[in-house]
Amino acid sequence: MTWTLSSSLDEFRSAAGTFLAAHPAENTVLLTLVDRLAAVDSDSHEQPPRFGWWRPGPGAPVAGVFLQTPPRQLRLGLTPPQAGAELAELLRAQGVEPGGVGGGKAPVEAFGAAWCRGGRATARVRTNERLHRLGELVEPSPAPGGRARPATVDDRELLTDWLAAFAAEIGASHPADLGAMVDRRTALGELRIWEDGGRPVSFAGVSPVLAGMSRIAPVFTPPELRGRGYASAVVAAGSVHARRAGAEEVVLYTDLANPTSNSIYRKLGYRPVEDGLVLELG
Repeated sequence: MTWTLSSSLDEFRSAAGTFLAAHPAENTVLLTLVDRLAAVDSDSHEQPPRFGWWRPGPGAPVAGVFLQTPPRQLRLGLTPPQAGAELAELLRAQGVEPGGVGGGKAPVEAFGAAWCRGGRATARVRTNERLHRLGELVEPSPAPGGRARPATVDDRELLTDWLAAFAAEIGASHPADLGAMVDRRTALGELRIWEDGGRPVSFAGVSPVLAGMSRIAPVFTPPELRGRGYASAVVAAGSVHARRAGAEEVVLYTDLANPTSNSIYRKLGYRPVEDGLVLELG
């Protein structure tokens, strides 16, 4: 039972690509990260990404994965709890400080317990989340006024502000240049806006289809416009867009501390896949 660590995207894709694609829902975050890393110059990173894959025995197929783009937290894909604990011990022995870890609840808990063993460190829960997969889409009823449309370059300033507000609301860091991220995702058609009376009122991100999977994230409605069904409408529209683009699985994460969003997505036809956890590590 062993982890292989690498800073090479090509090595990671060669070793773990089949495993990632075989479990697209549970590996959704890693699939989108790999896709984005493949599209940028590797020299543009201040710190090289970290990749890892785990095999339960010599010659056995890959059964666990992680990816980290420092200074962001480490992200586990589908991974057994035992492998999560082994990874924590390995990184500690190498002097690596991941800062945080997210992924499926069981392997993240095992990672956190191993990281803190002997009182060597601390782990604090930042988010309890749940991964959902769309079954049969149920359109919002009653439907709010307005319509969905793709974001355009004219939406850049608004979406940059909304993304900053979203990150602040969930207590997450965001890229130094949000504008560049908005530009990239707008050019790729990944941002959908709901507008009512010609005014943008909500938006949702829709990731590209990878291994038959697309993820809805993020979703944001300004506080003063909430409670009117706009988030439900833009998520439904984004889900339709993803399926028309070829997604067999459309997934999203919810924060379990937010009963409103969990209720909204359940009514749209999203069903639980697994519980997740994000830990901050000290």
